[in-house]
Amino acid sequence: MSLQRQPAASGHLQTFANEDDRRRLTGAAVKAVLRLVASWEASNAEGAALLGVSESTWDRMKAGKWEGVLSQDQLTRASALIGVFKGLHLLFADDMADRWPRLANRGPIFDHLTPVGAMIDGGIPRMLEVRQYIDALRGGL
Repeated sequence: MSLQRQPAASGHLQTFANEDDRRRLTGAAVKAVLRLVASWEASNAEGAALLGVSESTWDRMKAGKWEGVLSQDQLTRASALIGVFKGLHLLFADDMADRWPRLANRGPIFDHLTPVGAMIDGGIPRMLEVRQYIDALRGGL
């Protein structure tokens, strides 16, 4: 198995920097983040902060009235959050997968915050750390 990135069907490498790629990925990313934030029972303010958008933009997204394109940073946030969600559902076979992000955590990357709180405070770097942490817990590293 090669570790080189393969070109997308259109002949170019898919990146979050490419506006056409961002435009194509935005709808699915927004839908996924809206669903995982609801599953985690996070507030609108928390959902907006996790995705890196204003609360008014978040409200328009929830209402299906937002037609924008996520930025490279926002898609990176969405990707990390989706990875955390998926990893938790692979790790836990019960409702703990959706409760875990709301529980205070003593792990070194959480500083006694909930994972949601730690990801909001730490931004993209912390989101990626949380994703790696979950992958390590389930033996995926």
